[in-house]
Order: sequence, then structure tokens, then C-alpha cells
Amino acid sequence: MDTQDRSSRKRDFLFALFVASMVIVNTLGTKITTILGVRVSVGIFFMPVMFLITDIVGEVYGRKEASRFVNMSTIMLVLLFVMIGVCIAMPPNETWNMQEQYAAVFGSSLRMTIASLVSFVVSQNVDVFLFSFWGKVTKGKMLWVRNNLSTITSQLVDTTIFEFLAFWHLTPKFTTGFVISLIIPYWLFKVVFALLDTPFCYLGVRWLRGKDQSQD
Repeated sequence: MDTQDRSSRKRDFLFALFVASMVIVNTLGTKITTILGVRVSVGIFFMPVMFLITDIVGEVYGRKEASRFVNMSTIMLVLLFVMIGVCIAMPPNETWNMQEQYAAVFGSSLRMTIASLVSFVVSQNVDVFLFSFWGKVTKGKMLWVRNNLSTITSQLVDTTIFEFLAFWHLTPKFTTGFVISLIIPYWLFKVVFALLDTPFCYLGVRWLRGKDQSQD
């Protein structure tokens, strides 16, 4: 296998992992758990993977390729939501009595669906833009700075958009102040994950390039 073939296979693997993580976040991620007293989605374990991948791809192939990952995945996310809606709406066979449970597991309100889609599209594009912007500012140096600044900021954007679109005024309890009180600790968890994934960003870039290359 030549170098170009190997590079294409690695890029395809990252794209498949990106889409898989997106699907996991938007299906399994509907479950809410508690970590250290903070209300969080179980998707918090998979969301950092997507931001990590776009940073790795952006570092090696540039902003255009990272944006392609996001744009193609957005189409897949829309298709996912459409097919979930179609499958739930189809009448069940009389011998199958799990329609209610099926809808409860895979279904979500239109508001939640829109919140997921909008937060994904905006935050991922912000991440790609900021990573490229800081790349120009640092002249391609200090990967750890670019990785963390872009991811931490875009995760704040993602959390803020989703929480407000999904929950603001859902009930009288969900005031602006209450939603912000949900956003801050949830985002801080994401900050921790962003800091922890820094070594994996370096490893991913080295692996995708297929050769050792020193980085600041």
C-alpha cells in the first residue's frame, strides 16, 4: 500500500469515527446522568471526540477538509433525525407491542431535535474557524494552544445554544438564570475533557501525517 492510499484510509477512518460519535451523542446522549453532583448528558464522553478529530484534520489537511467533515456530517445528522421520525411514525404490527417504548427511547421533541442540530452545526463550524484563526496567529506553532482555545470556546457555544434552545422557558423553572446555572458546570466538565485530550491531538496529528514531526 502506497503512502497516499494509507493516508486516505486514515482520513476515512477519522470521518467514520466522527460520524459514529455524532450518532452516539444524538441517540445515547439523550440520557441524563449525574457526575460529581452535576447534571450532564452521557454524550459528554463522546462529544470531545468530534472536536478532537476536526482539530487533527484541520492541522494536517487544513480548514477546508475539516469543514468538509462537518458539512457532510450535518447532512447525515439531518438524515438520522428524519429516519428516526419516519420509523416512529410507521404503524407497528399488531404482534409488536413496544411502540411506546420504541418512541420513548428513540424519539425526542421537535424542539430538542432542532437544538441538537443547530448546536452541532454552529459549534463545529466555530471550532474549525477558531482552530484555523489561531493557526495563523501562532504561525502554525503551539498546537496545544490552538487545540484548547478552539475546543473550549466552541464547547461553550455548543452548550449554550443547546441548553437555551432545548430548555429555556420549557417550564416556569427554566428561567434564563436557571439555564445559565446548568450551562456553567456542564461546560466546565467539557473544559476538563478538552485539556485531557491534548496529548491525543498530538498523537493523532503524528499518526495521520505518517511520520515523526516535532511540534511546539
